[in-house]
Amino acid sequence: MKTLIAAALSITAIAATTATVAQTAPAEGPATVKAGTYTVETYHTLVRFGVNHFGINEFFGTFPGARGSLTIDPKNVAATKLDVAVPVATVSTTNAILDKELVSADWLDAAKFPEMRFVSTTVTRTGATTARIAGNLTLHGVTKPVTLDATFTAAATNPMNKAYTLGFKGSGVIKRTDFGVSKYAPLVSDETTINISAAFEYKS
Repeated sequence: MKTLIAAALSITAIAATTATVAQTAPAEGPATVKAGTYTVETYHTLVRFGVNHFGINEFFGTFPGARGSLTIDPKNVAATKLDVAVPVATVSTTNAILDKELVSADWLDAAKFPEMRFVSTTVTRTGATTARIAGNLTLHGVTKPVTLDATFTAAATNPMNKAYTLGFKGSGVIKRTDFGVSKYAPLVSDETTINISAAFEYKS
């Protein structure tokens, strides 16, 4: 009897898992994306930066707390608009002493320049799920053109809050000295990699 009950519970669990996966399965491709305006899903969007540390190893940090908007129509990708800002005081390297240094006037000067912001100027499709986004990045009080390579990852309904959500990955490279962040350059590399994991929720 116990064996039958255990088997029944196991089958029920498998069925429930299968149903959940079916409910949250992403769209097959970007062509099915709902056109409209989306806002950054802050809690699951993260910007990561990487530098070479004294020519020895690559070192990473993250910026959580992004906010902003995306306007997109899969039938007219070139008309896509992106405007995202990230608070620099949120920087995290898992080293509290370094975090405090990075937000100081010697580096990002978070008190004077509390956020970095990227605003797109052109979006060019480069593949079935990829695009190149050119825009202006404002960091440390300086605005410079920057290009990001973006990849569409999924479109699905979030099973927790039921919001229709798009997922993207992005990457690019900047020279931090272009933005006046020159501490220890080039011992700590001038070239800084940017990697982004972004979620956007449909609004209208």
